[in-house]
Amino acid sequence: MKKYSAFAVAREALRDHIGWERAWQSPEPRSKYDVIIIGAGGHGLATAYYLGKNYGIKNVAILEKGWLGGGNTGRNTTIIRSNYLQDPSAAIYEKARSLYENLSQDLNYNIMFSPRGVMMLAQTQHEIRGYKRTAHANALQGVSTEFISPQKVKKLCPIINIEGPRYPVLGALWQPRGGTARHDAVAWGYARACSDMGMHIIQQCEVTGVNTMNGKAVGVETTKGTIVCEKIGIVVAGHSGVLADMAGFRLPIESVALQALVSEPIKPCMDVVVMANTVHGYMSQSDKGEMVIGGGADGYNNYSQRGSFHHVEETVRALVETFPIISRLKMLRWWGGIVDMTGDRSPIISKTPVKNIFMNCGWGTGGFKAIPGSGWAMAELIAKGEPGPLAEDFRVTRFREGQFIDESVAAGVAH
Repeated sequence: MKKYSAFAVAREALRDHIGWERAWQSPEPRSKYDVIIIGAGGHGLATAYYLGKNYGIKNVAILEKGWLGGGNTGRNTTIIRSNYLQDPSAAIYEKARSLYENLSQDLNYNIMFSPRGVMMLAQTQHEIRGYKRTAHANALQGVSTEFISPQKVKKLCPIINIEGPRYPVLGALWQPRGGTARHDAVAWGYARACSDMGMHIIQQCEVTGVNTMNGKAVGVETTKGTIVCEKIGIVVAGHSGVLADMAGFRLPIESVALQALVSEPIKPCMDVVVMANTVHGYMSQSDKGEMVIGGGADGYNNYSQRGSFHHVEETVRALVETFPIISRLKMLRWWGGIVDMTGDRSPIISKTPVKNIFMNCGWGTGGFKAIPGSGWAMAELIAKGEPGPLAEDFRVTRFREGQFIDESVAAGVAH
């Protein structure tokens, strides 16, 4: 794989760009691999990458029923933060955030990481107490956050209306080293690095069955034939329950659509990320000038990748009050992603009842920000057969044991 650099760009510009290679190969599947990763989204690709980088396991196939990064990885609002209350959550999200800081250099691919800072607005007295509690917890966890005044909120984001009649801004939990990254570039960067290590990324290859023998995984059935393997990692977000059913066990998750939209592009006016949990709306501005807006999840289980009008109306109405400047913008695009929710709104990174099948799911609405940390922890689980420090608390048996990691109560929002 040729290294990307300013010199390479200049060289190719002088010879009509004829020397660029494919970023990743598209091979036909072999009959056998050491590890099969089902799902070529950010989490699946990161898992494969860290299997190769950290453990030298490179005889790996990443199977994707659609196209690479075409699921939730390409359908989110790209927010990166680690200001969680519970210790296991803060640990894995802070690991991810720290890996994001150097990921462009690590992958030799510009993921457009922008540590512009994330603020979570406190618009009720209850939220003030909750966010101050989180700031104290973050200090103990080594996560840099602080609770800031309405005046500092206004200074950091001049377009915000802090005196809204329904939802005045009373302060905010501020994480200056949070931010955003380009979602597609994260998937493409990991894919390029995996392909360079000799791993096979096989698109348009749907898994139709999971083969087991004596309670142990032995391979998968796909639309491109039977593939034998030693270990299987299932990383398919909203379809985790479907794959678990194929393998013969059930998961404590449900799938719903989460919605987002972007406006038409405008001149730069906002260089931070603002989240407002009271109204469940959050907004940032992309490098292209679009206002990237996220809203709520549907109130019923579904596998839709479309939006619904009532959620857009509720979210935009609240954000227009908080950001009057956006009231006359036109909506450019609107979509949904299928998210998998657990009862405690925290993920599952775990062994399963079937030996050598490992599950990574349940990220709910917080999946993108966790991609590097999730891949790091899942790779360790697959390579060693046992969870490491990042993953041990996210075992699937915690629901039977009553050892919940309850971020829904801690954050007052799904994620």
